[in-house]
This record gives sequence, structure tokens and C-alpha cells, in this order.
Amino acid sequence: MTPPSLARQLVSEGLGTAFLLAVVIGSGIMGERLAGGNLALALLANTLATGAGLVALILTFGAVSGAHLNPAVTLSAAAQGALPWRKAVGYIVAQVAGAFLGVAAAHVMFSEPLFSASTHSRAGSGQLAGEFIATFGLLATIWGSARTRPTAVPFAVGSYITAAYWFTSSTSFANPAVTLARAASNTFAGIRPIDVPGFMVAQLLGAAAATALFSWLVPRREVAA
Repeated sequence: MTPPSLARQLVSEGLGTAFLLAVVIGSGIMGERLAGGNLALALLANTLATGAGLVALILTFGAVSGAHLNPAVTLSAAAQGALPWRKAVGYIVAQVAGAFLGVAAAHVMFSEPLFSASTHSRAGSGQLAGEFIATFGLLATIWGSARTRPTAVPFAVGSYITAAYWFTSSTSFANPAVTLARAASNTFAGIRPIDVPGFMVAQLLGAAAATALFSWLVPRREVAA
């Protein structure tokens, strides 16, 4: 079977990330509007939609680009030699562009301004620790399952994110592109622009730690052998 062209892979990453953000933002808006002020119920709706959406998106786009949909995953893959660095740069550009496209799509559907700076505060050391742990766990889930049961990756990732919405203090953004784009949405799922850099640093540190650990814990060469 001929491998997908780079153009198809970039479109896959951009479109997949766009749908991911449409799911996250759209379900947040819908959940908040229908929950009648019950934030727990709104978060539950947001959680279930995001977890289910991730399973569907990874199954849909995985065969084309690997369905990274996340610069942290792309950087981790490149650092381990599983993806050329030149391609990784293209993936990240596509993911960020797709993320903002997804925010715009969700806003159009729910008659919100196309983009608006979020006022949702997500500050403090506890939130940063939450993002480190959330991203560490996500990368651990991806590499652990990809190297032992690759067909289970979509379900493992969807399940992990569903859980991490509730056990992490930050509700598990765990994705730099998602974080950037959510700063442009003054809705339930938003984050203040001023809080974005801290989240992104925590995410990249968590991804680096998980990559280093799983390069030793479940090495690619041993799995291949």
C-alpha cells in the first residue's frame, strides 16, 4: 500500500485537530447552556463528548497521519526518530491552524463571535501541576498502548482523556495547540491568554518526561524485535 503523501497527512492533521476543537468548544457551549448553572453537569457533557470524539477522530485519521492532533505528541514522535523533524514542523503548523479553524466553526454554530479572548482564569501552581500530570499521562497512554496493543490506541486515549477531565485540576488540556486555540474562545472551555504560556510549558515538560521514561520502559527496538 502506498504511504499517504505529505499533503494528505497535513490535511489529516489540520482537519482532525479542527474537529477536536469543534467538539471541545461546541460541547462546552451546549453543556453550559443546557445545564442550568450546574457546572458539574456542564463539565460532564463536555467530558463525554471530548472522549467519544477523540476515539472517532483517531480511528478516522490514524491511518493517514497517525492522528497526532497534538504538537506534544508530534514532538515526542520526532524526538524518538519516528517522524522526520521537517515533517514534524508541518504537522505542528497544520495542528495549530486546524485548532483555530475548529474554534471558529464551533462559534459559528452557536452564534458566538468568531474569536474572542477568554476571561476564564486557569492560574496557579495546582493548575500547572495538573497540566504536567495530564500530559505525562496522555503520552504514557499513547506510547504504552501503541507499542503493545496498537489497535487499542483510540480507545485508550479517549478513555484517558475522559478520566483526566475529572482527576486533574486543570481539566486536562494536555495539548499546546488546543490551549492556544481555547484562549480565543470566551466560553465554558476557554482559558485566559495570560495563562497559556504556563500551561504550554507544563505540557511540554510532561511530554518530555513521559517520552524519556517510556523510551526506557517500553523501548521501540524491543517491541520491534
